[in-house]
Amino acid sequence: MKKNERVRAILDALDREYGTDYRCYLDHETAYELLFSTIMSAQCTDERVNKVTEKLYKKYRNLEDFAAADLEELKKDIYQTGFYNNKAKNIIACAKVLLEKYGGEVPSDIDELTSLPGVGRKTANVIRGNIYNIPSIVVDTHVKRISRKLGLTDTDDPVKAEYELMKVLPEDHWILWNIDIITLGRTICRAQNPDCEACFLRELCPSAGRSGKPGMARKSRA
Repeated sequence: MKKNERVRAILDALDREYGTDYRCYLDHETAYELLFSTIMSAQCTDERVNKVTEKLYKKYRNLEDFAAADLEELKKDIYQTGFYNNKAKNIIACAKVLLEKYGGEVPSDIDELTSLPGVGRKTANVIRGNIYNIPSIVVDTHVKRISRKLGLTDTDDPVKAEYELMKVLPEDHWILWNIDIITLGRTICRAQNPDCEACFLRELCPSAGRSGKPGMARKSRA
């Protein structure tokens, strides 16, 4: 099977299994809440971030509250997300920039987004895809790992992986790729114990039945 045919078959299988509705795993009501939640999600699970923000967004009800927040107090508020020192600094600084430069609106432009404190391409693409429905590929740990296993990218660099995936995936599946691959990575293609036998992509995956890097065989269970 040619690569473009295999990619199409993979996407069709994902569509059948997970559907094509957009969904976001980070709870939010506004663009800035999703922005801050994504900042907090670095090296932290979405589930834990959601537990933290359930109280956080009731305490800090708008951007003005975050911009005026006491740094030490905010650190305590988001302590459970880890790396809270930098995250708290970036959230406060980001809130100030959004108010002073963008009138309280979160920009959609990739360069403007990545100029915000604590915002890299991953966070920027989360906003572009989920808030503005701009075709964007979010490369998190699941996407990078499983895209490699599927043979769609061969790099560990998330930015390079993003551009490589943009070349092989149709735009109408850029946003869905992250959504679906996260689900696959959490339920079947887990990093430590992938269940290849249960995977609906096993016939299309060159790494099926293998562990570690693509090409490294795993001993038979028999």
